Amino acid sequence: MKKLLCLMLMLAMVLSIAPAFAEGAEPITLTVFRGDPGDQPTEDNKIYKLIEEKFGVTFKFEFLAGDLNEKLGLMIAGEDYPDLFDGGNSADLIINAGALINLLDYINPDDTPRLWEHIEPQKARLIEKDANGNDVLYIIPNYGLADGDQIANSVGGPAFFIQKQVLAWADYPEIKTLNEYFDLLEEFILDNPTNADGTPYTGFAILCEDWRHFCLINPVQHLMGRPNDGEVYICVTEQNYEVTGNDPSEPFKTETFIDKPYAKAYYEKLNEAFHNGLISQDTFVMNYDQYIAAISSGTVLGMFDQAWDFGTATSALIDAGMDENTYVALGLVYDPEYVNGVEIEEHYLNGSVPNVRRGFGISVKSEYAERIVAMWEEMLSNEWQLIFNWGIEGEDYYVENGRLMMTAEQYANTNDANWKLANKAEGFFQSSPKKQGWIMDGEFEGNAWEPGNQPEIVLGLMNEYDQAFLSAYGYSKFADFVNPPIELAPYGEAWQIDYTPVDVDHTKFLQIQDQRLPELITCDPAEFDAKWDAFVEEIAPYATAFADYMQEAVLAEAAKVLGE
Repeated sequence: MKKLLCLMLMLAMVLSIAPAFAEGAEPITLTVFRGDPGDQPTEDNKIYKLIEEKFGVTFKFEFLAGDLNEKLGLMIAGEDYPDLFDGGNSADLIINAGALINLLDYINPDDTPRLWEHIEPQKARLIEKDANGNDVLYIIPNYGLADGDQIANSVGGPAFFIQKQVLAWADYPEIKTLNEYFDLLEEFILDNPTNADGTPYTGFAILCEDWRHFCLINPVQHLMGRPNDGEVYICVTEQNYEVTGNDPSEPFKTETFIDKPYAKAYYEKLNEAFHNGLISQDTFVMNYDQYIAAISSGTVLGMFDQAWDFGTATSALIDAGMDENTYVALGLVYDPEYVNGVEIEEHYLNGSVPNVRRGFGISVKSEYAERIVAMWEEMLSNEWQLIFNWGIEGEDYYVENGRLMMTAEQYANTNDANWKLANKAEGFFQSSPKKQGWIMDGEFEGNAWEPGNQPEIVLGLMNEYDQAFLSAYGYSKFADFVNPPIELAPYGEAWQIDYTPVDVDHTKFLQIQDQRLPELITCDPAEFDAKWDAFVEEIAPYATAFADYMQEAVLAEAAKVLGE
């Protein structure tokens, strides 16, 4: 009876937001493709039930299984497009194939004021020109359009990760450089070769599969002190330390980093780690599911990755009560010996970055573009954003003196994968336009949109292990292990730039890395120098073509944003 009453109250609240919206609307089912793996929600999922009651919309989800580019290629060849189309990190493929509508045909200040206000501050980055010179917007970013100041309680992006138990075992050291990191992993595994069950530990895992090969490629730029620019290093200040080929008079000089001497130092270090037994040969053939399973087992001590990429494994560890096997994000830099004695300052956290060309687009095959845009417009209301982020008041959270709060049990639910399948709408909301940062208006002004960023929750409901762990370092949050976010460069982050005009060279550039870098890591150390030189020679023409294109593209993007 209590459950039925809660559902009736939920429905009454949602219908009161805009009672006329769904009146007379024909029930429809939207087909949805997500360019990431995922699980189907339960049939009785309470949030999807609310959406059905309010908007007359149900969803038929397809989550990625297998290779993303191969899947998108088949869909493009057959023009087999869903209504809502998320191409993941290969969204350029579906955009350039003409699979998505121009959202600017439906979004404007008068008819969709919430959506317009949402994108307006970042229009220079989001709105592009098509081949005919017309303004186009194919995707409203699923993340990165934040209200107010950026919140950095934890690291959600790239870092070198290490299990908390390793740092605790070493009496909570400050690990700042590449050598310190691998020395600690080696010392721990020598003293602790297996876990309590006798399963051997893996010192350092490297995910190489498909577009997630950024785990293999991207560390070099971060070791050099830059946030994520994809596959290029960009000298952004005249005061920056010397980089081969960079002219200080050209503050936006762009180069590929993977073929430079400073990259050689990283892969030579990995070669050493491999021969010291820290890296398994299996890591180079491991697919994503196997990688997540390995991390979820608690036997992987460290890796370079982005926190969102292994979030399901983190949740599994928490669910299993294996808090000591969860990870700390470290902002490592090169030891001075690798960069001519220069002391590098780390900058892993960037200013708030719109996730350009990432999220849902509406396909040209959909008959429901107006319905979808109108639904998104309504869903950007504070009422719906609270439902998506916090859930249902009285059931998933409570309010005390104007503050949004959760009990320990309610917060634990937000990290429970099975609970979320019945009580959250992540399959839809993760790829949809959303508010982030601080709630800036209304009765809950000053609260955080995401529960995990609410100070009372991130600190007050932190488990005892993490509280003690942070206390040992004298920190209050896990973002304290890295420097605060720096100001976003005028071009944003270079990985967001469309590589299509140089696609052939860029594809070959990536293929050579995917093939040669594992060979370099596993080869006989006596052969490393010769193999490195051969790699540099092989990749040179493609690296040059890609870097030349990116130099012009970065300058053009910066000029557009700066209004030059």
